[in-house]
Amino acid sequence: MEKIKVNYLFEGAVAQIILDDGKGNVLDHIMMEELLGLFDTFKSKNDLKLITFEGAGKHFSFGASVEEHQKDMAGAMLKSFHQIFFTLKDLAIPTLAKISGQCLGGGMELAIMCNFLYADKNAKLSQPEIVLGVFPPLASIILAEKIGLAKAEELIITGKVITADLGKSIGLINEVFNDKAELESGINTFIEQQILPKSASSLRFAVKASRVKFNHILGNFLPILEQLYVNELMNTKDANEGINSFIEKRKPVWQNN
Repeated sequence: MEKIKVNYLFEGAVAQIILDDGKGNVLDHIMMEELLGLFDTFKSKNDLKLITFEGAGKHFSFGASVEEHQKDMAGAMLKSFHQIFFTLKDLAIPTLAKISGQCLGGGMELAIMCNFLYADKNAKLSQPEIVLGVFPPLASIILAEKIGLAKAEELIITGKVITADLGKSIGLINEVFNDKAELESGINTFIEQQILPKSASSLRFAVKASRVKFNHILGNFLPILEQLYVNELMNTKDANEGINSFIEKRKPVWQNN
């Protein structure tokens, strides 16, 4: 695989997925296809008790490819990206995000989809889509379910960056560690104490049970937001201006329509 690596740890009970594109671990169409292909292999791995996600290098992920957000590509990009989340939902294997450095946009959406979020103090999380004149369909659903509407609205409408400590205080992050080494050690302890002693089969039922409302909302509302994005938002001047100005490395000139 070109842009992800996978290691099987704890005698095959844990699949460690490393996003690795050599820079910001951008979730482009190649990485998305590789993730979906890998998830397909998980369907037959009955002993798998946990999937972990992390970024190679200093950062978790800068998010989805901005170039692929352009109007003629946005529909296909969102469909592939959202398929990752529907597949994770259907697998129902417990998931954990190991967050260090920048965790932005689609990268943050992948992290917040996980059942468990662990971070170090260098982590910075943001849904900055509004800065580009667009919005994050997944985060618009997931954040409200996880941290409540008021906090979700603040993050989605402003695009503000939050620290790991603030993420923990609002209930988004489970634990925060001083550095990457402590983060790694803390997660291993969590896995050994809380995951490995459990039945892989029963863990999947627990994920389905704890997410019965969450999954219903995701399945019913994500297609609506995808259509809102592709058919309405991307027909506005400002959404296209926001994406193009980012690619052209200039300040956007909003026309407010």
